[in-house]
Parts: sequence; structure tokens; C-alpha cells
Amino acid sequence: MEQSVSTSGAERRAHKTTVQGYIDEQPLWVDGTIAPPSPLTGMQRRIWWLSVAGKFFEGLVVFMTGVALPLIVKEFGLSAAEHGMVGAATLFGILIGASALGGLSDHFGRKPLFIFEMILFAFFLTLIVFTPNFPWLIACLFGMGLALGCDYPTAHLIISESTPTHSRGALVLAAFGFQAAGALIGTAVGYLILSAYPDLESWRWMYATAIVPAALVVLGRLFITESPHWLAVRGRPREAETTLGRLLQRKPRYPNDVRLAATADTEETRRSSGYAALFRGKNLRATVLASVPWFLQDLGTYGIGIFTPTILAAAVGHKREHAQNVADLVSNDLIAAKGAAFIDILLLVGILAAVLLADRLGRIRLQVTGFIGCAIGLSVAAQSVRFDGAARMMLIFAGFMLFNFMTNLGPNAQTYLIAGEVFPTAIRAKGAGFAASFAKIGACLTAFLFPILLADLGASRLLYILVGTSLLGALVTWLFRIETAGLSLEAVGGDAAQALDKEVL
Repeated sequence: MEQSVSTSGAERRAHKTTVQGYIDEQPLWVDGTIAPPSPLTGMQRRIWWLSVAGKFFEGLVVFMTGVALPLIVKEFGLSAAEHGMVGAATLFGILIGASALGGLSDHFGRKPLFIFEMILFAFFLTLIVFTPNFPWLIACLFGMGLALGCDYPTAHLIISESTPTHSRGALVLAAFGFQAAGALIGTAVGYLILSAYPDLESWRWMYATAIVPAALVVLGRLFITESPHWLAVRGRPREAETTLGRLLQRKPRYPNDVRLAATADTEETRRSSGYAALFRGKNLRATVLASVPWFLQDLGTYGIGIFTPTILAAAVGHKREHAQNVADLVSNDLIAAKGAAFIDILLLVGILAAVLLADRLGRIRLQVTGFIGCAIGLSVAAQSVRFDGAARMMLIFAGFMLFNFMTNLGPNAQTYLIAGEVFPTAIRAKGAGFAASFAKIGACLTAFLFPILLADLGASRLLYILVGTSLLGALVTWLFRIETAGLSLEAVGGDAAQALDKEVL
């Protein structure tokens, strides 16, 4: 017998009058039983796809820069120090942008910063195509990094504050996974342009391919809704109700009428919404959990990047050690692009596993398991120094492949997810931005110090140091754990102790 859906769930369950209560609400069958979860609304899907774009562009530009870098070095005649600055400029921009710009969305709103960051990205992306010299190049790369850094907290929050609790983790991580997809596409674009146009100027065409897509994303972001969570805590309940109506517009229509309960005192919220609030009371625990493991994860991830080129050269072919001309340079670059694409596929596999498991097994379990798996992979790779030939290469491959999978299943994905969930709405962007910036300090330190440490300590000792940082990441995660899977953002932000009661391991 055919069943009919009642759209009066809100009226029948009047206690669900918070923002998240309406977002999580399911319709009822006419006999009063709860219907299956409804698909995302059109507005929720639009928000998700436009958030995906930011992560995609990050992977696209960062990995495209890796392909373009040898050509840039040759065209501008860069020294070793200038070479390093090119590689670090975007990374340093992300470090600054995550806190300095991303945190502003707690004050100005999620939507304005969501639009501004993409305008900033498109602006510097266009400029870099026409850059005449090294200083302008650094400025453009840094500017793009600022925009991408702002996207770290903002894209997460714009998704998580507009989607149902039961699918929040999967949706955020699926969007984050497009960073790996962007990396793969960026490498592929670089390879195709190099193949079709083997010239020093071809790196400019690589960046130019992203200009029109970025402009279209700017246009699309103009027509999304503001976060109703943010509007509610800013003392604008009528606007939050109107926004919820737009966000949840569907057929058949439910809820029929949106009426939010009174929120906490707005003045008190504003007094406790500065950066100092991250280091007081229960927020301190959240700050440590969001920041320290992410920092330790970036040490390992960027450290492994130091060893990857040697492995890739052995895997995909032999390159000329000293390029004699542009043709040799392009040939070497094509070899590196092929190898990078191979690694990018591993990133996608790990992120896919994280998407499938984050809401089922929990963030903390996956992060702890991932850190331990990274330590095992690095230990296997460290044993390679005891062997020669095929055995050595097999151990390196096995260790690094395990590391890449486990870091994307665990800490690389889960640190990003946790950072945007464990803070109250009033300081959520500041907390997530601070965590991302703190992590990128580790990335920058690694980029500059690891070549020195590699020469002084050797590969094996350095790998064992990374084993230690991975195990430390697992320990810190467990000691400061706040499990957010299955909990609404209001429950986590309103009383973090609730989350601690949920044992996960």
C-alpha cells in the first residue's frame, strides 16, 4: 500500500527548534513513523559543489606549480634560494591566510569571505600569467596562497553548517578529496601543455587554464545562502529563519514553518569570540586536538616529499641529470609529471576510504589508526638502507605506499575534518583557521630544514624521527580526543564534554 509523507515534522516535534534541528529533521509518514533521510536540497548541493571548487583549485595550483617550477627556474635564472622561495611562497600564503582571513568569517559571515577568497584567487591567478619578474612571481604565488588559506576554514564551515549531521563528515571529506582530484588534473594539464607546447613559456598557459573556471565559481558563490548557524549566534534570528527556509526548500515542502528558539545572550557570545577564547576552558582541549596532530601530520607528509623524487625517477624512467637545453628540461619535467600522477592516485584512494568510514567508525579512531599506520610505513621504508637493488626499492615503495594511504585515510583527512567541528559557532572559523596555520608552520619548517637534516643525519635516522612524530600524533589525538561523529555542531560546540562520553576505541 502506498504511503504518504507528512511534512509537519517540525510541528509534531516542537522541541527541535534549533538551526541544526531543522537541518537534521526528517519527514514523517502519515502513520507517524519517520521516513528515510531525504536527499540534499538544491541549495545544499550548490553549496557543496562550490566548496569543492576551492579544494580542487588548491590541488590544481599547488601541483601545477610543481610541474611548472623547472621552467620558471630556467626562464628567470633563479638561484637555489630563490628556487626555494618559489616552492614555499604559496605554502606561506596558506599559513597566513587561514588565520588572518579565514578567521574573519566569524565576524563578517561565511558567505562574504567565501566570495572574497575566490575573487582574490582569480585576481592573482590572472596576474601570474603576465608576471614579468621574480618579485611579482612570488607576490602572485603568495596571494594565491592567502586565498587558498582562507578557504581551509571557510569551505569546511559553509558545508558543515548547512548539511545534516549524519552525512556531515562524508560531505566535508568528499569535498576535501577534490584537493587530490585537483592535484591529478593539475599534473595532467601540465603534462598535456608541455607535450603540445614544449617551450619555457608553457608554464604561463598552465595557470591560464584555471582563470575562466575560477571566474565562474565567483559568480556561483554570489547566489548561495549565508550560514544560518552564524546568523543565529550573531543575534539575527529572523534572518536565520529566512535563510533556513531557502536552504531547506524542497518538494514536498518541509518544514512548513521555521521558528527558532531563543539563542544564548548575544553580548556574552561576542565577548567570548576573540582568539583568546581558543585557549580558555573547554576550548583549549579542542585547540590542542585540532592543532597539534595536524602540525605533526604535516611534518611527516612534507618530509616524505623530500624523498619522493628519487623514488619516482626509479619508477617511471631515467632522466638526464644535467639538462643541456630546453628539450632536455621539458623531457625531465614530463617524467616528473608522470610520477606525480602515480602518487596522486594513491591520495584519491586514501581519501575515498576516509569518506566511506569517517561517519561509521568515527574521526578519532581513524586518526589514531592512521598515525600508527604511517609510523609502520615509515619504519618499513627506513629498513631499506640495509638492502641493495630490488629489495631496497621494494621496501621503499611498500613503506611509502602504506604511508600515503594511511595518512589520507587518517590524519590528513581527519585533522581537517575535526578542526572545523570541535569549536563553538562563534569561534569556529578562528579555531579552524588557527589549526590550519599552526599545521603549516610544520610544513614550512619541514620544507626548509629537512634537506639540511637529510644531509647531516641520513635518510634512515630522519625516517625514524618521522616515525616518532607519527606515534606522538596518535598519542595526542587519544589524550585530547573529542569524538564528533554523529553529534550535531550545536552539541559539540555547546558542551564539548558530551562528546568525550562517547568512547570510540
